[in-house]
Amino acid sequence: MIEIKELSKVFTLSRKMMKEAKVKSNKKIAVDHLSFTANQGEIYGLLGPNGAGKTTTLRCISTIIKPTSGKIYVAGHEVQEEAEAVRNSIGFLTSDIKLDPQFSPDYMFDFFGRLHHVPKDVLKKRKEELFSYFGITEFSHKKMKELSTGMKQKAAIAVSLVHDPKIVIFDEPTNGLDIVTARKVTDYLKKLKEEGKLVIISTHIMSEAEKLCDRIGIIIDGTKVAEGTIRQLLEETKTENLEDAFFRYYQNKKKGEE
Repeated sequence: MIEIKELSKVFTLSRKMMKEAKVKSNKKIAVDHLSFTANQGEIYGLLGPNGAGKTTTLRCISTIIKPTSGKIYVAGHEVQEEAEAVRNSIGFLTSDIKLDPQFSPDYMFDFFGRLHHVPKDVLKKRKEELFSYFGITEFSHKKMKELSTGMKQKAAIAVSLVHDPKIVIFDEPTNGLDIVTARKVTDYLKKLKEEGKLVIISTHIMSEAEKLCDRIGIIIDGTKVAEGTIRQLLEETKTENLEDAFFRYYQNKKKGEE
């Protein structure tokens, strides 16, 4: 389970960044007092436009960056007080984190397996299972730089799951993938859910969220504006699809700021 309590993250901008963003303040509030709970055996989606704070939230959960304030508990471990225990409990994937282009999927899988102290026999079995499912076996000894975008993504997913984590956190899992590869990835996320794992994803693709997520938290400008099942969100906004519901929440948020 993941519990987020009043999470806030504020970044300090350089003069160049202030100029590019056309702002006068050097403080950027990426996440603003965000709270939600995601449970084992479900796929929880963070839905929002680019720059909404989704990636920042997932990076805080994954111990990559430190929250400015608030508490985050992952499998009962607080992210700042028990960072190593959190990292052992999760598999985290974001498109901004690349596997070394000079090494092969086979080498990278073994390397991260050793980092997570996975026994050799278990590591071998995990590799066979994941490489077979994602069609990596044939290309497993090629350098990452020689692989297609889709194959790199599938290799990165396999590596992130090397230690069979209870909680899987994917930031935009199908971003930039062709339709066949994207379907393979989403089907595997459903498989993880069926195994009782917690899967939390961020996305701005409405159709993906509709097909995958049991519950959704909608984030706009770092603030959670809605949360619930697809049906609950549609009923609340009196709309017929998630895209229309999202725009209703978005419009209401902007009207409230006027």
